Amino acid sequence: MPQVLPFQALRYSPEITLADVCSAPYDVQSDADRATFASRSEHNIVNIDLPIGDEPYLNAAKRFMDWQHSGVLVLDETPSFTLYRMKFTDSEGKTRQTVGVVGALKIEPPDSREVLPHEQTTPKAKTDRLELTRATKANLSPIWGLSLTAGLTTALVEPGDPVGAFTDENDVQHIVERISNKSRCAVISKLISQSPVVIADGHHRYAISRTFSAEAKNLTDANLVLCYINELIDEQLSVAAIHRLYSGTSYDDLKATLAKSFEISPIAKVSDTIISEMALNNHLTLIAIDGSGFMLTPKPQEFSGVRQLDSALLEHALKNFEHEVSYQHGLSEVRQQLTTGKFSAAVLIRPVSVAEIQRTAHEGLLMPPKSTFFTPKLQTGLVIRNLR
Repeated sequence: MPQVLPFQALRYSPEITLADVCSAPYDVQSDADRATFASRSEHNIVNIDLPIGDEPYLNAAKRFMDWQHSGVLVLDETPSFTLYRMKFTDSEGKTRQTVGVVGALKIEPPDSREVLPHEQTTPKAKTDRLELTRATKANLSPIWGLSLTAGLTTALVEPGDPVGAFTDENDVQHIVERISNKSRCAVISKLISQSPVVIADGHHRYAISRTFSAEAKNLTDANLVLCYINELIDEQLSVAAIHRLYSGTSYDDLKATLAKSFEISPIAKVSDTIISEMALNNHLTLIAIDGSGFMLTPKPQEFSGVRQLDSALLEHALKNFEHEVSYQHGLSEVRQQLTTGKFSAAVLIRPVSVAEIQRTAHEGLLMPPKSTFFTPKLQTGLVIRNLR
């Protein structure tokens, strides 16, 4: 079963305002986002987690050591878990709160049944995160794991010792607390060990951690990785869709190919409520670069034996059609991308239900790449783990 342990956390000094030094995850930031975070403080975590310039990894490592020596980053005296709560309003206007725990998750071999992948991964250069880990010898941002242990949320309700709190640019409140009580830490570790952990976000970082662990045999704790874990239940998860942007083909050819598998009918207006309309009326939505939209209603006879996920339906419909696909969450972001001239069209898909994610986990299945977008995103900089 999965092993999750408390560790001596490296944190920003209590004298530093967390809102100034934390950032969104590296893989959802644009260049403009990075510049905004960096402008907030010379000690913002992006200066290490997303280094730029000549010899970026060497500079990140030097800066990381300098911040520790100068007291910007301070090592906890004792091992602890970090309680991490997020309060936010979801896409349906509902106020929600989630709670999970940040600890050190044991890295398992690829065929492990203790730590499970959630979806297939797309080919992606992993050298960036690996080179950064080699240089800093640290886990700078947590991967996101979902525990199948029933009742984990209840065990995390009791508050820990306050560390800090702030509200980010998306009006999400992040609240951080420390649990250093050995008995409570042991209870949390035991609960998580009772059931598999499913990786929700951070598949590539988990993979490079396995590579780094094999390389760094002289580091006693390199076989563990920084991980946030919460319970895989509906009230603890807010799941958005990752939409598809198509290039390498004409709009007409794409539409004609989709027409073989979907009934296509025009939409009077692609409104801001289109995702809710899609869920209600059981369709996907094709959007042209001029903003016009079409319902894509699956033809049941064309998808016999295909898993009823929008991502799977699209993969099946386009499996013999030459094209390139990119991924983008958020309707406004999709619309913006369509104005760049890089893409022929977009297809909006519906979010995957938590029930389907649970079924996938229990049956040991994998979803197609980029099927889910878990929100809100975990902040980077709340807690760091040294690998020494």
